[in-house]
Amino acid sequence: MSKVEEIKQAIDTLPEEDYVLLRQWFSEKDWQKWDAQIAADSGSGKLAFLMKEALEAKATNKLRDL
Repeated sequence: MSKVEEIKQAIDTLPEEDYVLLRQWFSEKDWQKWDAQIAADSGSGKLAFLMKEALEAKATNKLRDL
């Protein structure tokens, strides 16, 4: 049995309260990775095209209210 399968089985046996805490931990971990990737992409200039598009849309009055 693989380590992942063992972890899955262990998760299936968790009490609801522990399961909720684990889900929250995973969610927070995913958001931290996402934030780090966005920061890295922004710092490297990979997202500069988004700023350019936004400024062009603003200059041509093409922005829409949310």
